[in-house]
Amino acid sequence: MTPFTFKALVAEEIKGEFTQSIQTVSSSQLPDHDVLIQVHYSSLNYKDMLSATGQPGITDQYPLTPGIDASGIVFKSSDKRFKEGDKVIVTSYDLGMNTPGGFGNFISVPGDWIVPLPEHLSLRESMMIGTSGLTAAMGVHKILNQGIQPSDGEVVVTGSTGAVGSFAIALLSKLGFKVTAITGKTDESTFLHSIGADKIVSRFDLDLQKARPLLSSKWIAGVDCVGGDLLDYILRQTAHNGMITCCGNVAGDRLNTSIYPFILRGVSLHGIDSGIARMADRLSVWNKLSGEWQFNKEQICKFITLLELPDEIRKMQNAQQIGKVVIQLPVS
Repeated sequence: MTPFTFKALVAEEIKGEFTQSIQTVSSSQLPDHDVLIQVHYSSLNYKDMLSATGQPGITDQYPLTPGIDASGIVFKSSDKRFKEGDKVIVTSYDLGMNTPGGFGNFISVPGDWIVPLPEHLSLRESMMIGTSGLTAAMGVHKILNQGIQPSDGEVVVTGSTGAVGSFAIALLSKLGFKVTAITGKTDESTFLHSIGADKIVSRFDLDLQKARPLLSSKWIAGVDCVGGDLLDYILRQTAHNGMITCCGNVAGDRLNTSIYPFILRGVSLHGIDSGIARMADRLSVWNKLSGEWQFNKEQICKFITLLELPDEIRKMQNAQQIGKVVIQLPVS
């Protein structure tokens, strides 16, 4: 194929500082993988911010186009499972980390990374879910598979104004659960109530260093998006046979906790990493999200253009981002 050019956000290091700018890049810079996809939509995730700002452990070499999410149309394929014109989704794996990602008009990926767009979902709506929504949904799926039902008690969500947390609240509410949202942004109570939170608790009002290994039971399950001492705190308040799923570490990557919630209450702690989830699990959750788990996601999403993306990355870096950011790519 004759090389062509397209627009992309490029993160690069210049004189020791990481910058992000919209540039014209060549298709010859894409890896020679099985499927070339014209990207219509992407979304902004915490990992994208880390990559775009040069945080260690995400991207090995710069310049790079971040974006761990993409939805679009197959442009060219040597994989028999996909043909030109197919609508598809790609989330996680190495996309946007060391493989040029969804913040550009085109991506080239192995066929094994691709999910066919489920029936009843548009390309736009699939990126209103993206990695953050898929992660939240996988956590909820674990909770339901434990046999936990809305009648069993309240559930808790930490990091509740973020993309994963807000999606988890909206989905749990849709499924009939009473949700307690723990947040450091209590000025966003109107937003949290609007997406389904029943109670809002400020994390600044919590005594996370309380010494007792068990605290009074408050919830039967939860989705933790922050880790650290807050995860320990909610584990100690989880009821008998309850479950907490965890997927984030913004409050710390160490868990100092007691064994008592596990051996005296039978509490389960399940890690969620949608980045390396089995394809069978991805397809199962995507099908639920396109069917029985459908809900109005407009209220948790903000829609921007590629030109606006650098500002949104800076907002996320400064912990000012609320909900989910969806990027519409220019399609010629």
